[in-house]
Amino acid sequence: MAGQPPDWCARSGSGYHTTKAIAWEIGAKGSGLFLYVPQGFPFDVSIPRWAGWIFDRHNPRYLKAAALHDYAIHVLGWGRVSAAAPFSEALRADGVGRIRRLAMVLAVTIHKWS
Repeated sequence: MAGQPPDWCARSGSGYHTTKAIAWEIGAKGSGLFLYVPQGFPFDVSIPRWAGWIFDRHNPRYLKAAALHDYAIHVLGWGRVSAAAPFSEALRADGVGRIRRLAMVLAVTIHKWS
């Protein structure tokens, strides 16, 4: 299901970078709590080798979740469980089904890729 990246990111090597800043509201709509990912932030969609045939790392529906997750982990220093919440919500907002989303959230919560 690979397609063109959304207008807020572009491919760079084996990963991506944001071409526009992302503002993601955390929690309930109107919470006033935001996770901001700046323009130019590099991110990737890390998928274990065994799951590569199930999950296409270039699926546009996964990209925002990956950018939010990578920024929360690598820049803000959030723990894996905390970073999994906006990851899951972004996947849901981008139309990823419940079972696939659960598998992906479990993967980023319990497995360390790098």
